[in-house]
Amino acid sequence: MMDNTLSIRPGDLEDINSIGFLAQQIWPITYGDILSAEQLRYMLNLFYSPASLRKQMVEDHHQFAIVEQEEEPIGFASWSATDKLGVYKLHKLYVLTGQQGKGLGRTLLQYVFETIGSKGAKTLQLNVNRHNKARQFYERMGFAVVKEEDVPIGNNYFMNDYVMEAAVPQ
Repeated sequence: MMDNTLSIRPGDLEDINSIGFLAQQIWPITYGDILSAEQLRYMLNLFYSPASLRKQMVEDHHQFAIVEQEEEPIGFASWSATDKLGVYKLHKLYVLTGQQGKGLGRTLLQYVFETIGSKGAKTLQLNVNRHNKARQFYERMGFAVVKEEDVPIGNNYFMNDYVMEAAVPQ
C-alpha cells in the first residue's frame, strides 16, 4: 500500500548510481543462495556497472522507474519494447529487502503496466531465475510460465530462467 511518503517517478541517467547502489544491496540477499559469489559479482558488474546502465538507458532504450520513500530510492524497475508488436519485456523489478511485502512490487508493476498499456502493449514478458521465490509473486500478479531457457551471459555462466508472460490490463 502506497502512503504519502512514497512516490514512483521515471528514472534517468542521473539515477545510475542509485540503481547500482540498490542492486548491490538487493542482489546478494536475493541471489546469495542461488548463485556462486563469483557469478553474483560478475552479474552485478555486467548489468549494474555505470557503463552498463548507461547503455541500457541510451542505446537499448530501457525505461526505468524509481520508487522512493521520503525521496530516498528504495526500489526500481526497467522495461522496453521488444521486436514483437505489442510485446514488452520487464528487465528488472527490485525493492530493498526490508521494504518487501508492503505492496511496492505490485505498485511498481502496475506503474509499468499503465505506462506500456498507454503505448498499446498487449503482453508483458519477463525472465525469472528458476530458483527465485519471485516466481510466486509474478504468478500472483497474473503471469504464467511459458517456457524455460538457459541464457549464456559470458564467463561460462548461464541464467537458468523461466520466461513468464501476462496480458497487459486494458
